[in-house]
Amino acid sequence: MADVTAPTSPRIDTHPDIMALRAHSEETTATPAAQAVEALAILCGVYLAASPWIAGFSGSTTLAINNLICGVAFACLVGGFGPAYERTHSMSWAALVLAAWTIMAPWIVVGHVWVTRAGVSNVVVGVLGCLTALALAGLGARRARRGG
Repeated sequence: MADVTAPTSPRIDTHPDIMALRAHSEETTATPAAQAVEALAILCGVYLAASPWIAGFSGSTTLAINNLICGVAFACLVGGFGPAYERTHSMSWAALVLAAWTIMAPWIVVGHVWVTRAGVSNVVVGVLGCLTALALAGLGARRARRGG
């Protein structure tokens, strides 16, 4: 009887290109600055999601729901950059749009917010979100320019 064995195919996760992408991604996200920016961005998203209850403006149900959805989306979006930074850094522009929306939302969603806890909270976390999204985009662009 002949021993018939199926040829084993190489695993995709050991492919040289995949391994090089992982090495570049780890190099980019391994710096303390990149880790700090990502952590701050995640904290911004978590705060935004919980801000109606932390800052005490849960009386505006529409804005509370808006902040909850935008905060979860922002935190998930920027949290996904770490494991696959080389492929996802360009999505930081989507995080920038969410952060910019956060700044404008009290006036667009509610329509009459002046200087209240909701307005101040959204503007502060929105500006921090914009800065962290721009920093994440800058880290990715710098990595790409270096020939990454």
